Amino acid sequence: MAWVLKMDEVIESGLVHDFDASLSGIGQELGAGAYSMSDVLALPIFKQEDASLPPDNEAKHPPFQYVMCTATSPAVKLHDETLTYLNQGQSYEIRMLDNQKMGDTPEINGKMVKSIIRVVFHDRRLQYTEHQQLEGWKWNRPGDRLLDLDIPMSVGVIDIRTNPSQLNAVEFLWDPAKRTSAFIQVHCISTEFTPRKHGGEKGVPFRIQVDTFKQAENGEYTDHLHSASCQIKVFKPKGADRKQKTDREKMEKRTAHEKEKYQPSYDTTILTECSPWPDTPTAFVNSSPTPTPTFTSTQHSTYSIPDSNSSSPNHQGDGIPQGSGEQLHSSATIQETQQWLLKHRFSTYARLFSNFSGADLLKLTREDLVQICGPADGIRLYNALKSRSVRPRLTIYVCQEQSRSLQLERQQDAGSGESSNGAIYVYHAIYLEEMAASELTRKLASVFNIPLHQINQVYRQGPTGIHILVSDQMVQNFQDESCFLVTTIKAENGDCFHIILK
Repeated sequence: MAWVLKMDEVIESGLVHDFDASLSGIGQELGAGAYSMSDVLALPIFKQEDASLPPDNEAKHPPFQYVMCTATSPAVKLHDETLTYLNQGQSYEIRMLDNQKMGDTPEINGKMVKSIIRVVFHDRRLQYTEHQQLEGWKWNRPGDRLLDLDIPMSVGVIDIRTNPSQLNAVEFLWDPAKRTSAFIQVHCISTEFTPRKHGGEKGVPFRIQVDTFKQAENGEYTDHLHSASCQIKVFKPKGADRKQKTDREKMEKRTAHEKEKYQPSYDTTILTECSPWPDTPTAFVNSSPTPTPTFTSTQHSTYSIPDSNSSSPNHQGDGIPQGSGEQLHSSATIQETQQWLLKHRFSTYARLFSNFSGADLLKLTREDLVQICGPADGIRLYNALKSRSVRPRLTIYVCQEQSRSLQLERQQDAGSGESSNGAIYVYHAIYLEEMAASELTRKLASVFNIPLHQINQVYRQGPTGIHILVSDQMVQNFQDESCFLVTTIKAENGDCFHIILK
């Protein structure tokens, strides 16, 4: 009975928090130069949409609620997302609550559901390079996991699974009709993914995301039911307690007027609803170091479990330069435009743009898209339509040494009246988004078709022919558009290779 009362208090605090957040826009006025949405909504393409959209009072009731039993930071602005501090390796309880109304989802009554808990990056910059970041972490922490489930502490979870290739995820089955608590342990700390400069660097935020699925007709738990997440930062043991105390002391020194701009510290952290991960049906190709998203015709209610090459909700393809086949053309039909939206993770707006051809969508300005989709997704959609890719931080050119013998016929200056065959050395361009030796190694493996696991070390040939081990610091000091000759030699064990940059 005491546990039930505690659950009521937790849910009540979450409802109050959500109500406070819902007041964030009251009293705000659009500037004189703001774009008028009435002009957009008056278009014929939107009039048909209005009739098909459900009224606000018929919004779907979320079936579950997830509550992490940890206090939020008091130093968070009133209308910002909550931030929760965790200690590395400490067990934290996430209560899995059945939030369904009677008859909401009768198909799961008396049945188990599956939940996947992940720790992922919050910042878009790190989501672009998440695979490289996690590979680097695994290299520095062999045998460790980013996320674990404290099984002895957990209640009501069964069939617990952790994939050795997915170090940031755990999954389990649970019965919504019974008390369920999953105790998680996060082993990566926020400063591990911050570039080292002068000490005291600010740690990056993570997200804890929970995705829940019901059983499909084939017996697999692939039908998505609900997703929610919260923002966290992870400190070394006891560091979260010190940070919470420091934030509390800072707030106590502020005036009453200043305190009104900040939200109070809640005793628990309510995970807020979000898009499922991934938010479009996506299959990943494992043959290349960088995950390549491919569109499938699977219904949106079906979820394909991806591999370990990607982990964040927004990871798929955002930082990958698009080829000509990735760009939406003005000649695209309505169906092709819908496929393009799904492939580029705009499924939320697929129904809104259900009558748009490629030409219709491309005619919308940046301001139009921001008004329709909001600032974040509007800018993302505008950039995707314009095929804007992330500029690499470093470009180098490499040529395999044995290919120097390749000769292509080259006509000399016609004014000389002579012609001869000259040697043209063919170089490959390597673009690095992250200045790290691990990324350079992966790109070299891809360019020269060498299995990544067979590359032992990468060296740079120095003065007098010495071989210098390539480190992150050396990569950071490469000059942009440097040229290297690449030689591969057998390692001592005979199964691997050393790569030498000359």
